Amino acid sequence: MISSVVVSYLVRPEAVDEHVRLIEAVFEQLRNEQPANIEYKVMRLADGVSFVHVSTADTADGSNPLPKLAAFQQFGQNAGARVASTPVPTAADIIGSYHPNAPTG
Repeated sequence: MISSVVVSYLVRPEAVDEHVRLIEAVFEQLRNEQPANIEYKVMRLADGVSFVHVSTADTADGSNPLPKLAAFQQFGQNAGARVASTPVPTAADIIGSYHPNAPTG
């Protein structure tokens, strides 16, 4: 079953560098492990402090394996000290997706 979620939030300006470092560590683990059932993208918006995560997983039970990754768990630790607004997760349905040469981060 395919499930997707979009999460948006703001990060405290003084915590952006650390926040980005932790996100990059998640992508490093994904590149190393190459799970076939996860599509994950993170964008920082033009204001420099707004972040949007888009995650899609294809699992038998509809769960997302991303939170089980060690780097993602580290990303979640002390998030309250970095984040300036409560993250808002929203379930989403993919209408279309195109990424012939997805960027590696």
